[in-house]
Amino acid sequence: MPIEVKLSRPNRVYRLGELVEGKIIATLTSPISYQKILITLSGTINLQVRGGLTGVIESLYSIVKPICIIKKNIELAASAGKLGPGRTEIHFSFYLSTEEKSGCGMLYETFHGGNISIQYLINADVTRGYLHKPLSATLELIVEHDDARLTQALVAPELVNIFITQDTQKHELLPELSSGRFQVTGNISTQCSLSEPISGELIVEASAVPIQSIDILLLRVESILAGERIISDTSVIQTTQIADGDVCRSMTLPIYVILPRLLVCPTVLSGPFSIEFQVSIVISFKSGLSKLYPKSDLRVSRPWLASLTLPLRVFRT
Repeated sequence: MPIEVKLSRPNRVYRLGELVEGKIIATLTSPISYQKILITLSGTINLQVRGGLTGVIESLYSIVKPICIIKKNIELAASAGKLGPGRTEIHFSFYLSTEEKSGCGMLYETFHGGNISIQYLINADVTRGYLHKPLSATLELIVEHDDARLTQALVAPELVNIFITQDTQKHELLPELSSGRFQVTGNISTQCSLSEPISGELIVEASAVPIQSIDILLLRVESILAGERIISDTSVIQTTQIADGDVCRSMTLPIYVILPRLLVCPTVLSGPFSIEFQVSIVISFKSGLSKLYPKSDLRVSRPWLASLTLPLRVFRT
């Protein structure tokens, strides 16, 4: 490409208030004239409800109007000029801030989900007049939101007690599970930093039916205000197996789940949308019926499964 944008940080990760430095690199075979050289930082929240989640009425709102977070223009060359042949570097810098009025008044973390996308783009434009096509290049800026208040409030992870029996299940179980007895106890953290794992422990106190596996599911809940209704989509983004086969009774099983950075962001509770997370403990018991169904989605009610789902609060330190 004739021009490209490069930042001084190879990982392109910045936080609010930091200085963003970079350069436009133009590689030309012949000189060109330009009218203006402009750098634009734009932050946008794109909301879209997939068709499978909506009915006829909701489909009218399948694409919600994007929300502008930030819009900042920087003129590197406000008057006409020329770029010579070969390689030319044009440096730029600006502070990542929300001084200008935008749609939100705060910066959200960069996030790419199924229905919600929070993206920050740096666009470089070299305008050349009506008879020539402008030269353009785009680069994504990764924003990490530094929420100091939330960090102070959640210094220590919150451990929630786990208690799973046949009486805590809301779906129908196999007769041998309903008539027999199983009990799983322990604890798990429901508030954690993006840089820290979900931790805890499980103990199988008793089980009349042999256990096939124990899995920890990380779920993402994306909710969008579409018209006058809230449309939510829950998806499994990671499955971690902590036990394979029938485990010894009364033995402590450690829980250690690392959060996938590209699929997780700090919990967001906003007016038109929200991004929340859940952690689900799923116990699969040995049964001939389980072979008839795929194990791709453990959230689906199966009579040989017992589970416990808890809300997970994610923050950044």
